Amino acid sequence: MSAASEAAVASPATPSRPPVTTRRPSNVVSKVIMAVTGLLFGLFVLAQVGNLKVFTGAEHFDDYAHWLRTVLEALLPYEGLLWILRVVLLASVLLHVWCAGVLTVRARRARGPFRRKGLGWRSFPARTMPVTGVVLLAFIVFHILDLTTGTPPVGTADYQPATNTESFAYANLVASFERPAAAAIHVVAMLALGAHLAHGLWSAVNDLGVTGQRVRQMCLALSGIVALVIMLANIAIPVAVQIGWCRERTRWCRRPRCTAFAG
Repeated sequence: MSAASEAAVASPATPSRPPVTTRRPSNVVSKVIMAVTGLLFGLFVLAQVGNLKVFTGAEHFDDYAHWLRTVLEALLPYEGLLWILRVVLLASVLLHVWCAGVLTVRARRARGPFRRKGLGWRSFPARTMPVTGVVLLAFIVFHILDLTTGTPPVGTADYQPATNTESFAYANLVASFERPAAAAIHVVAMLALGAHLAHGLWSAVNDLGVTGQRVRQMCLALSGIVALVIMLANIAIPVAVQIGWCRERTRWCRRPRCTAFAG
């Protein structure tokens, strides 16, 4: 027997390892995509604080809604900027939801049948991110049908679409939020938004590699403050309509009824 044969007999064959499969997108890439798209959402809802102009009266709010549709009109067509923002946000939503689904499935497979126990309230926002995310997705659909397109039965029967010369945003908003169910849906969605946004912004800080204890503490505080301000500002509007602070007919309103969120 040759030396090579003896060596082959003496040393048992090494079991072959299964080929390593590369998961695409990787967890790192998925988290970065979620962080970037989450920051875009945060900037968008922060800009929606402009809807607080509803408290200045129908004329000012309608002018604000009309301005959003005509801004940069010398460069873009009517509603051009709004449509650019809508396309970007739609693409961001699709990417965000896809990456969230990928990471959730992988996490469950890695965890197996065993669930972590003894998690305190500090982890509650993180554990409820899928739930608040689904609530927000459903609310986006409801919001579009109610205040953007006025599609019945979600939208009111008196919904008036904007024209090239004027907007009816105040009337549509008040008409919608005068319905207790619509106001309640909006409040619940804003509570979910506050929880989702607070944890999401903090997760983006981690996923984008922000280091330094002081900077991280500032980002943690800022994420909570921004989420709280956005949540309370958006809740204030349906509450104001329900208690009568914003009415269909006010001394500012020149039209029989007043419409939806300007965006």
